Amino acid sequence: MNSSPASHPAHDSTAAGSPDRAAALPLSAATETGAHPEGGRPTVVLVHGAFADSSSWNEVVSLLQRDGYRVIAPANPLRGLTSDARYLSSFLETVEGPIVLAGHSYGGAVISEAAAGHPNVTALVYIAAFAPEEGESALELSNRFPGSTLGPTLRPVTFPLADGGTGTDLYIDAGEFHQQFAADVPARVGDLMAATQRPVAAAALEEGATRAAWKTIPSWSLVTTQDLNIPVAAQRFMARRAQSRTREVDASHAVSVSQPGEVAGLIEQAARSTN
Repeated sequence: MNSSPASHPAHDSTAAGSPDRAAALPLSAATETGAHPEGGRPTVVLVHGAFADSSSWNEVVSLLQRDGYRVIAPANPLRGLTSDARYLSSFLETVEGPIVLAGHSYGGAVISEAAAGHPNVTALVYIAAFAPEEGESALELSNRFPGSTLGPTLRPVTFPLADGGTGTDLYIDAGEFHQQFAADVPARVGDLMAATQRPVAAAALEEGATRAAWKTIPSWSLVTTQDLNIPVAAQRFMARRAQSRTREVDASHAVSVSQPGEVAGLIEQAARSTN
């Protein structure tokens, strides 16, 4: 894996228009170990997407902490856009001071919904992520543009709902995970990610957004040009529409694992610009 942005030069432009290991210390533990924000720096909150967990941010967390940022990577339930956003919104209420909120993949839709109305969120950072308009779903945005090969790799698993009905979880087939999700990481890492992936409820990908925080909060976008999950054209469209400061990188969907330096660098740019 490459953690140095220098080995993969990124293109900067301002657009118009595993097992579930702890990726970051909990709030109390961060305080005890001295992981305080320095010089009034914002707290960075990282939200993972589908087929991943908080450990997908591990190397990004390490880089940000090295540079003096307090970082928290809470679990994303992956049950439904509205409920996931409510969960994140309630979590954000526990964080004091300014927040830079970053989301990967489906996590981008969640941060867009959750950040609306949160005055402490000073920047949104989309990492190979969805940034839906009100009424749009992740599935609809992905299908609007060519390039995704995710659909045929998905394996549905039904589960009982509390109301007596049946829901459907989606996994990426373990044998196809490495190539589909994380082609630029070593095979052993891809196999570990496949074995520990967290499923997303199909309903979450189909649910339309009700709020779009990128309309009122400054945003940054990292576009992954070798992404087989979210078409690069879709990523560019959403970044342009949100008027995000945009960087493109030659990476798979799992850019936080394969190129954590690029991810941390963009997050720090957002933090400096809004501090």
